[in-house]
Amino acid sequence: MSKKILLSTGLGLIGFLFTFLTNYGHNLVGTSLIRGIYGFIIWFVLAFLLRWVLGVIIGKSSESSDLEAGFEDNGEALGAKLDIQTPEEDQELKNLLTPKPETASADRDGFTPLQPPKLVSMKDPEELAKAVRHLKEE
Repeated sequence: MSKKILLSTGLGLIGFLFTFLTNYGHNLVGTSLIRGIYGFIIWFVLAFLLRWVLGVIIGKSSESSDLEAGFEDNGEALGAKLDIQTPEEDQELKNLLTPKPETASADRDGFTPLQPPKLVSMKDPEELAKAVRHLKEE
């Protein structure tokens, strides 16, 4: 416990010095000291909380590693091995890939492709040239 408080106090002093020195040039000494004390309190609490959170995380990870070691000692590694086989689907794939003659003939009877009329007119080239000259003049 003393290491936690000592480390938090050290970080709090760093926060005090940082806050005091940044405010000293712009404010009165009293205002800088008050803000430095606030900085000390905030940095102390943040350091203490950070060490506590890290301790909880490390504690949980060490407990889980102890549980894993216990399972390995018993020879029961639950969930470590998973055997799954898919059924053979070769025949289904072959049936899908081969065309079926009865469905192909039914599709041909009901479907006729669209044959739109041609929009290009086959007029005399001389007449087309006269039309272009007439449009070019206007």
